[in-house]
Amino acid sequence: MKKTIFSLALGLLMVSCASQSKEEYYEKHVEFPADATIEQKVDMVSRLVPTAQQLEWQQMEFTAFLHFGMNTFTGNEWGHGTDSPELFNPTELDCEQWVKALKDGGFKMALITAKHHDGFCLWQTATTEYSVKNSPWKDGKGDVVRELRDACEKYGMKFGVYLSPWDRNAPSYGDSPAYNKFFIDQLTELLSNYGEVHEVWFDGACAEGPNGKKQEYDWTAILAKIRELQPKAVTAIMGDDVRWVGNEGGLGRETEWSATVIPPGSYTHKKAAKEALGLEEMSKDLGSRALVAQAQEAYWYPSEVDVSIRPGWFYHAEQDGQVRSLANLVNIYYRSVGCNSVLLLNIPPDRRGLIHEIDVQRIKELSDYINKTFAENYVENGNEAWSAQVGESKEYTVKAGAMVNTFLIQEDITKGQRVEDFLVEVYSNGAWQYATEGTTIGYKRLLRFSDCQPEKVRVTIRGSRAVANISNVGLYYAEPLQDKGARVRLSDVKTSEWKAVGMEEASVAFDGNPATAWKAEGLTALVVDMGKEEAVAGFCYAPVASEDLTGTIYKYNFYVSADGQTWEKCNANGEFSNIMHNPVPYFVRFGRTYNARYFKLEPVSEINAAQKTTIGEIGILVK
Repeated sequence: MKKTIFSLALGLLMVSCASQSKEEYYEKHVEFPADATIEQKVDMVSRLVPTAQQLEWQQMEFTAFLHFGMNTFTGNEWGHGTDSPELFNPTELDCEQWVKALKDGGFKMALITAKHHDGFCLWQTATTEYSVKNSPWKDGKGDVVRELRDACEKYGMKFGVYLSPWDRNAPSYGDSPAYNKFFIDQLTELLSNYGEVHEVWFDGACAEGPNGKKQEYDWTAILAKIRELQPKAVTAIMGDDVRWVGNEGGLGRETEWSATVIPPGSYTHKKAAKEALGLEEMSKDLGSRALVAQAQEAYWYPSEVDVSIRPGWFYHAEQDGQVRSLANLVNIYYRSVGCNSVLLLNIPPDRRGLIHEIDVQRIKELSDYINKTFAENYVENGNEAWSAQVGESKEYTVKAGAMVNTFLIQEDITKGQRVEDFLVEVYSNGAWQYATEGTTIGYKRLLRFSDCQPEKVRVTIRGSRAVANISNVGLYYAEPLQDKGARVRLSDVKTSEWKAVGMEEASVAFDGNPATAWKAEGLTALVVDMGKEEAVAGFCYAPVASEDLTGTIYKYNFYVSADGQTWEKCNANGEFSNIMHNPVPYFVRFGRTYNARYFKLEPVSEINAAQKTTIGEIGILVK
């Protein structure tokens, strides 16, 4: 009997020791005890891990945005919700063409703009008359969402939906309770009638409704409905699974934490928490030890990099010559997927209802380039798991004679994101030499360096939150690319004879170089004498080519004049709608021509309400 009791006690002791040695993980969210030290907080953050759906999302790497809708047919980027449904009439719509092109381009998911800010719905909705059911396309019986969903099912591609919370057509917008019900009804249709949805994407666009009141979204109820209807879907941007990287230029951070202290966009305490930590979505640091020390909680909230293959998000025929070059897209790949993010690349279908041939070719070139580059890992046994303490190094043999210039490293993020600093050296000509270095790793990190033929590569973990769990190391050769993309033409009229009226220094606003900007205090109008009469059909405004966008115009008026005394206000939208997050040249067309010698761009507001004006470049369009 005593022997039995002793054996049982010994067994219980062994189980207890084993359980104590096993790490405890925190899925998606961790809240720190009030008296936690910085060391305790960092330890807890090191054990923060993704949910199953967040992990599956991260492993896709490439996803596609499909901006398609009323704007495709009006030429707008942000419609006002007043355009007739009869304008929506694609002549050759073929969602299978979209999905096949995306699949050949290496994409794993297609995400459709089921409703943009104009409120026009691409499915047979019972919530509004402003939808495809009142368009001539398929006699009002068509359903773009259904056709895309079926095509995704046929070709084995994941499916996602974007539903704009801002609705410029809905009469209830601004009546918060009524509109929230309306919005959730629309969401319910999309999440109930189209099979499995893998990603639900919301931006935070918000404005005043017809009643003059700003809409207040009920994100708690919205997310609860998604969890009820599509529990496996990730929720992006205003959701709590996927975080916006903070820009629309395709640029991820050099130090990108998935284990971050910035609260998800839909959380009610987000504003207070951000202010307490001094954070914005575009902050360079979202998860350092210094921030963790100040924070009360942390989140597994990985980054998504959204960018368009064209200057605009919707298709515009005049941008057929401005599709991003292969070299530019490859650089975006390195700055997104290669910086611990997922790339959401927008490829907008055209008025035919097809992805344009130029775009199809470019994404296939991108896929071919990436597949070729990463077809063979020149590191032997690079996929062997390595648990590394801070200061430890590991050497890997490189296949004989291999020319390399790209380094890959991955963490096993099912055990958290931990690496803070690492060094990469290569051994050749009898000595170790510096190759590259990095900070965070996460799911995947790619670093480029000069071509070399090393015998070995050595990785040193110089900083980590607890034991680093490295899952993969690789060396590859990426063929150099030259960006042959055509320079964007900013003016149809030669600017060499132009003069800025009353301020000679403003001539830098039309010198052909967006980096040499004209800057003025206050909301200052720019008046230009073109030297002769022109048929003015529109204009181009380019913000300064700089990280500092202070003075960038948000709302404006544009005028023309024959004599510089009597002015006529042109028919223009009056706002550069998304310029804060997409600071590229904006082309405004009036829909008619004005014969004029003078023009005036009058700022009404700046992107951050500053009393400053900056113009990188301005041009005149004649067609």
